[in-house]
Amino acid sequence: MKSERSKRLFQIANSLLPGGVNSPVRAFKAVGGNPLFIERAKGSRLYDVDGNVFIDYVLSWGPMILGHTHPEVTKAIKEAVSKGTSYGAPTEKEILLARLIKKAFPSIEKVRMVNSGTEATMSAIRAARGFTKRDKIIKFEGCYHGHADGLLAKAGSGAATLGIPDSPGVPEDYARNTITIPFNNIKVFKETVNRHRKDLAAVIVEPVAGNIGCVLPAPGFLEALREETERNEIVLIFDEVMTGFRVSYGGAQSFYKIKPDITCLGKVIGGGLPVGAYGGKKEIMSIIAPEGPVYQAGTLSGNPIAMTAGIATLTELAKKGTYEKLNKTAEMIEHGLKDASKRAGIKTRFYRAGTMFCTYFTDCEVIDYSTAKSSDTVKFGNFFRKMLNRGIYIAPSQFEAGFLSLSHSAADINKTIISAYNSFLEIK
Repeated sequence: MKSERSKRLFQIANSLLPGGVNSPVRAFKAVGGNPLFIERAKGSRLYDVDGNVFIDYVLSWGPMILGHTHPEVTKAIKEAVSKGTSYGAPTEKEILLARLIKKAFPSIEKVRMVNSGTEATMSAIRAARGFTKRDKIIKFEGCYHGHADGLLAKAGSGAATLGIPDSPGVPEDYARNTITIPFNNIKVFKETVNRHRKDLAAVIVEPVAGNIGCVLPAPGFLEALREETERNEIVLIFDEVMTGFRVSYGGAQSFYKIKPDITCLGKVIGGGLPVGAYGGKKEIMSIIAPEGPVYQAGTLSGNPIAMTAGIATLTELAKKGTYEKLNKTAEMIEHGLKDASKRAGIKTRFYRAGTMFCTYFTDCEVIDYSTAKSSDTVKFGNFFRKMLNRGIYIAPSQFEAGFLSLSHSAADINKTIISAYNSFLEIK
């Protein structure tokens, strides 16, 4: 695989950007080698600056569920750009996207658009604190809710990838209001709520922990969160930035039939452009300024280009047969990768939720952060490089989910499975 130009660009980037990147996991530190610099993308393919072509399972870390440069989304964006890129004033597009979100997520009675998943989770917690007049929150080990202070304690995503359990720069006085407990542990959760219930404003959770790979909720876990928070008047926040429109059209809450008080969204609802949203019960959302006293604002919130891309994307996803096709593709890759590792005689664990998936290099059942960390990251790094050389682009971290799109064909899946089988054999 040619990589001379990517190497040269990375050297230049290192002199201008921290670590040569604008988001840590892109640096390939966990898997070795230099990151690829991408020139363009189309459908299920990425094209780098050295002329290499890859089947893409990163999909911009989730949002490209239709595939890259989908014609309807591209057309809509071009039309919107011709009318101006930002107004700093209300537009009809905000209303249209809000209606689509509300239809897909009945738990959302009012929604506020923001610019990222981090903004969405940060603002949702502020709303919960303002509503309950309490300060403490519970989060779960390995669940990543963005890089806001107080949410980086035992976080997943890049923090897990780079082995950074808690970030310097977060004041102790702030972090002490975050109580971190194991994912899927109902007993510890109930004990913690019982101990701190008078001080707890919110419980925030990824219903499927997608930032330590793809950890599914144990039977009864999400139900226990709902029951305990409701009983103690604590706000339950589902961070569906990753699972929204990926586990199902109505997100994980629709699939698992759990109704949270606030939902955080991002990724897919921007169609590849920067966007986030948080919404929920009317009585909670009505405390947000200017309707209420809890302040949150953003110059580019509800940006017309991002709203347009989101509308086009959700409109396509809502078409009949879309999720049947997506799930068929997801089943193909699940069965294929499980079979490939078995035939190659290498121990792995594969998990999937809708179009999110992860192969862990461990023989241990992965149920939480500690069991995910039992994975052989050296073996994963070898697997990553061998797949890359075969034209398959997966996340450069054992602790990130893979994603599928409508653009992935049966031929793409077959090539991926064959590549995985040969890569498994070589690293055995």
